[in-house]
Amino acid sequence: MARDAKRRTRDQVLLHLKQKGPQTASALASRVRVTPVAVRQHLHRLSEEGLVAFDDERCRVGRPRRVWRLAPRAQAEFPDGHSDLAIELIDAMERTFGDEDLDRLVAARTRTQLKRYREALPPRDAPIEKRVAALARLRRGEGFMAEWSKQRDGTLLLVENHCPICAAAAVCPSLCRDELSVFKASIGKGVPVERVEYILAGSRRCAYRIGRASDT
Repeated sequence: MARDAKRRTRDQVLLHLKQKGPQTASALASRVRVTPVAVRQHLHRLSEEGLVAFDDERCRVGRPRRVWRLAPRAQAEFPDGHSDLAIELIDAMERTFGDEDLDRLVAARTRTQLKRYREALPPRDAPIEKRVAALARLRRGEGFMAEWSKQRDGTLLLVENHCPICAAAAVCPSLCRDELSVFKASIGKGVPVERVEYILAGSRRCAYRIGRASDT
């Protein structure tokens, strides 16, 4: 396999683990469209680099099933939104202007973000699925690897498999708090939005359960 092809396969393995969560080598081989042997070779090298890890899950019969997952170090393989610069700027603003002015700055960003989202989303009388789909497209464009799906109970699930502002949000939690409020205001009045998975709380992704509007 040529060097470029190997690099592409390596990156695809990491991307699928990022987007879909822990998987077996066979499942990854099917997604990446190479042989299980080739995937295991990539996983072995990625493991040596500290980018992936595995758990051996017991099965009712037969040998344990080896399930691969991303290691924390793999976060650096994905866009980080210039995290070092963002952290330095937040720290400098907090020291120079104080917490209250930093909160006002975040609030101003939130207002701008909300205006942009409202202008980009379909009208509020459009089906909620169309509004959530449009929100997912916006977030994908911002580097959040967002996708959405309809659940069996009729609610919708908006998933962000990556957070390019994660490092900044870790030192300025109001960034995440305000983004949840932006989702609620963008999707529409009376539509419940709940964060059910949270990267900063240890989850591999952020996920939001979106219910149907009780009053639009």
